[in-house]
Amino acid sequence: MKVVAFNRTLQGSGASRRLRTAGQTPGIIYGGTEAPQLIALDGNALFHALNKENFHSSILDLEIDGASQQVLLRDFQMHAFKRLVLHADFQRVDANSKVHKKIPLHFVNVEVSPAVKLHAAIVSHVVTEVEVTCAPQMLPEFITVDLANLDIGQSLHVSDLQVPEGVTIVTHGKNRTLVSVQVPAAVVSTEAAAPAAPAKKGGKK
Repeated sequence: MKVVAFNRTLQGSGASRRLRTAGQTPGIIYGGTEAPQLIALDGNALFHALNKENFHSSILDLEIDGASQQVLLRDFQMHAFKRLVLHADFQRVDANSKVHKKIPLHFVNVEVSPAVKLHAAIVSHVVTEVEVTCAPQMLPEFITVDLANLDIGQSLHVSDLQVPEGVTIVTHGKNRTLVSVQVPAAVVSTEAAAPAAPAKKGGKK
């Protein structure tokens, strides 16, 4: 994903305020062997880019004066109530070093799972992203979680995730639950109140 930025030399709250008034967002690039670099980005374009999931989880091609470098979005600040990005931080990517990044989870096939289809259960997403480490070229945009076989009384954990070769999930010692399954009380009450099938009479006439 391509991002266009411009060099900036002025810094401080006054200079940043003037940039925002002019429709630009101040930012910075850091990391690697080079010194931190002050940049400015088109505020409106950045705002819309931040609404795209892959802008947060992908390696970005950031272009300044025709020269491109690979970076990761590391942080950004939004105005409390305006559609305004106050600042953005990017980290340079070293092709020879592993990157750490939080990757979103995409949950699929929940509607055909026994939990939902047979028991009308409510499946809640407890974890929506995981941290991974890998070579930059192996970084996935997202990880798919297939819930087709999920039933009540079952659970999925981070250790159950299928990730591409070369990608490692960072758990920090915690095998967190990915989803929770709950059957609504009304469904439980209905099933409990259902009359039992009459017993068959045995013996000969």
